[in-house]
Amino acid sequence: MSTTEQQQISVPTGTWRADVVHSSLTFDVQYMGIATFSGAVKDFDATLADGSLVGAARIASLATQDENLHGHLLSPEFFDAERYPEVAFSGVLAAAGDGVEIDGEITIKGVTKPAILRGTITGPVTDPYGNPRYGLALETTIDRTEYWIVWNADMPDGTKALANDVTLKAQLSLVAAA
Repeated sequence: MSTTEQQQISVPTGTWRADVVHSSLTFDVQYMGIATFSGAVKDFDATLADGSLVGAARIASLATQDENLHGHLLSPEFFDAERYPEVAFSGVLAAAGDGVEIDGEITIKGVTKPAILRGTITGPVTDPYGNPRYGLALETTIDRTEYWIVWNADMPDGTKALANDVTLKAQLSLVAAA
């Protein structure tokens, strides 16, 4: 006979900041209907304060496997980084079953839309240097065209090269603020 234990999820109190060296913000989008194209934003910040998560990512730091694509992604056809240098998020973290959910908003290219992020929280743990930490893994899917990211190319069969649905992922290592 086995017993299943239900782990109690609790939202951290106090203020926690993302350790960006040990955290990541990434995106995935289907390309040409056969593969997933991925990228990451390297310059970002995120703070969880008494259950409210706020973050911003600087689009100029966008990195992909193809450096030649960088300029195109920063252009008005995609992120228009000169006019809209940041993507922003804010929302409230709550326990949801065996995970967490954040009911919030994402702003891209000056367009703000509601978004629900789902994921997991782990911790607290104490790192080797005596700092308390939480791990927060979150994911959501948005329709990029709702944020005026509408570039696409026609495939020979009449379909589009780039899917509209984009999966956004955050893997945050949160450290207690001093």
